[in-house]
Amino acid sequence: MMTIGLQRFAEQPKYTEVNPGQDALLVCKVIDKRGVCSWQKDNKPVGIYPKKYEWASQYGIGQTAHVGGDCSLWVRAAQLEFDDGLWECQVTASDFTTQDALTSQPVRLVVRVPPQRPRLEHEGVHVPPGHNVTVDSGAVATVKCVSHYGNPPAQLKWYLGEQEISPIHPQTNSTEPDNPRTWSAASVVQIPANKERHGTVLKCLALHESYSARSVAVEARLDVKYAPTVRMLGAPQIDLEEGKDSLILRCVADANPPASIVWRRAGRSEIASLQESLQLRPVGRRDAGLYTCQAQNSVGTSDTMSVQLDVKYAPKILSAGPDRLTTAPLFSPAAFECVAEGNPTPTYKWVQRISTQGKPFLDRGRESRLVIDNVTYDYQGEYECRATNFINGQERTATSDPIALQVVGAPQVLRTTSGGVAGHSVSVKKGDSATLSLIVCADPRPRHVAWEWGSLRLEAGSGIGRYRVDDVTQDSREDCYLATLHIDDADLQDQRPYYLVVENERGTDRHAISLRVEGMFSVVEPLELSYLLGIAGGCLAAFLILICLCIYAVRARKCCFRNRNNYKTSEKDSEKADLKSRSDSTSVPPLDSIYTTPTGFHHHHHHPHHAAHHPHQNGTPGSPEAMKTMPVLRTFGNHVA
Repeated sequence: MMTIGLQRFAEQPKYTEVNPGQDALLVCKVIDKRGVCSWQKDNKPVGIYPKKYEWASQYGIGQTAHVGGDCSLWVRAAQLEFDDGLWECQVTASDFTTQDALTSQPVRLVVRVPPQRPRLEHEGVHVPPGHNVTVDSGAVATVKCVSHYGNPPAQLKWYLGEQEISPIHPQTNSTEPDNPRTWSAASVVQIPANKERHGTVLKCLALHESYSARSVAVEARLDVKYAPTVRMLGAPQIDLEEGKDSLILRCVADANPPASIVWRRAGRSEIASLQESLQLRPVGRRDAGLYTCQAQNSVGTSDTMSVQLDVKYAPKILSAGPDRLTTAPLFSPAAFECVAEGNPTPTYKWVQRISTQGKPFLDRGRESRLVIDNVTYDYQGEYECRATNFINGQERTATSDPIALQVVGAPQVLRTTSGGVAGHSVSVKKGDSATLSLIVCADPRPRHVAWEWGSLRLEAGSGIGRYRVDDVTQDSREDCYLATLHIDDADLQDQRPYYLVVENERGTDRHAISLRVEGMFSVVEPLELSYLLGIAGGCLAAFLILICLCIYAVRARKCCFRNRNNYKTSEKDSEKADLKSRSDSTSVPPLDSIYTTPTGFHHHHHHPHHAAHHPHQNGTPGSPEAMKTMPVLRTFGNHVA
C-alpha cells in the first residue's frame, strides 16, 4: 500500500524589485502539490489575466498530482499603482480531511521609483548644492540628509572628505504622506567643528537601483568660523643700516571670516598701518622701536606678535674740545672731551699726530675723555678723536677736526728720540767721529743752549779742539729744537756722559747722553779698570803686611826666650833695675808707630831731615836690619818723650 505525503512548499516567493514596465517573476514551488494554486496581493485574491498575471508553468492549472508543482506567477509590465505591494502564494488542501492547505509568507514586490535628488539640511534650513555649512569652531554641526519619493527608499551614506563617517543613528524610512507607495529616507550626522576641518567637503550619497549611475550625491563645504592667529614674516636677520636698507614686514592672519590687521608702534597712540604689510623704505633711526601686529574678526582677536627693530647708523662726532686750541703750562694737567653718536654705541680713541716716518699717529687714550695728568712737550701737537662701531661686521669710523695742544714753560730735554726710542747712549768705534743729539722743547724759545762734560762747557755754535756744537735747528715738532755735539777722532778718554743744558725765561733743564768708544779694551770702562786695579793693589799690600807680621812674631819670640835664660833671681838689685827698665820701656810708641812713614813724625820738635831719614839707615822697615835698630829707635823715642 502506497502512502501519500502531505503537500508542502519547496520554494516560497521572495522580496523582488522591478523597474516600471518590466516583468517580475514571483517564484512559488510546492512538493506533492494536490490542491489548487492561487495568489493574494495586500490580502486580496488576484485573478489570472492574460498579459498581466500569468502562471509561469502551463501545467499549473488542473494538475492534481504533480511532483514539484510550480505555482510561480508572472507579473507583466509592472506598475506601481497595481503591482507594488505584499504578495502571498496559496495552495488549497488536498481534500477537506487532510487540512494541508498552504499560505506563504507575504513578500514585497517593489516597483521601483527613482527618488528625488537628496538634499542637506542644517539646523532645519535647506543647504543648496554648492553652499556651505557654517558653524563656529568648537561647536557641533548637525546635518541631515533627506531622500524623498523613492521606492524602495534610497540608502544613504556619509563622507567627510574621502573618509566615510557614521550617522548618529540608522537612517529612518517612512512613506510619503501624499504618496504612500513611495518613501522618504533620512539620515543625520554630527560633526565636531574645529579649525582643521574648515573647508572640508561633507557629502551625502543616495544609493538606488533606479538611478542611472546607481547613486546620486549632494555636497557642502564646512565653513568653520574661528578667531584669527597671526604670524610675522620679513623680520630682519641682519643689521639694518640707516639710509641704506629697506624693510617689509608682513602680518599674515589665519582667520575665518577674514580678519582686519592693525600695526602699532610702542610708545605711540596712532596706528602705524592697517595693511597686512608694513613697509619702511629706507629705514631711518626714527623707525627704530617695538612694532606689534594684531588681527581681529567677528569670532575674536588674535594674540599680539611683536618685532624689535634696531636701526644701526655710523658714528658721527657731535663735539670735540673744549676748544680747538688749548694752552697748558708744562707739568700741569689737561683734558679733552669727545662726544659722538652712533648705533651700536661707538668706541673712542684719541690719537696724536706725529711726524715720525711710518707712524703718523700715536695712541693717547681709549675713552671719550682724554686726561693728561702731567703735560710735557711730548704731548704738544694736534689731536684727533676717532669714534668707531661695526655694522654687519664692517668698521665705520668718524674722525673729529684736529684739536691743538700748546705747551708753555721751562725747557725740557726729551728723554726719547724723535722715533720714540730712549736716547741715553751713543756708540762709536775708536777714531770715528761721534755725533750726540738731543731734542729740547721750550716755549718761549731757549736763550741758552750748551753742552757740558768734565770741566768743559761749549755753547751752541762754538767749538774747541775736536769738539764742536751746532747751532740749534728747528725740529719737526712745534717749539722743539735739535741740539747736536760733534766729537772728531773719538778716543777712550772721550767715553763719558755729556750733558745738554738748556735755559729760557721760565727755567732750565739738564739731561745727559753717554758716549761709548769701542776699542781694544773698550769692553772694560775706565772707571771699572781703575777699580779693579785698586782692588788688586790692596790685596797685594795686605799680603806683604801679613808676611812682615809673621817675620816679626818669629823674631820677637826668639828674643824673649834668650832674655828669659839670662835672668838671675838671686840678684835683687839687677831685678829692680830690670823692672825699672821694663817700666820705662812701656812708654815707647806702639809698634804701628814705629813702622809708619817719616811723615808720622812731623809733629815732633826734632829736625825733620833727621827724623825722616833715620829709620832707613840700616834698611827698610820690617827687614832684619830694621829689627836690629829697634833699641836705638826705642831710646830715641824715650829721649823724645
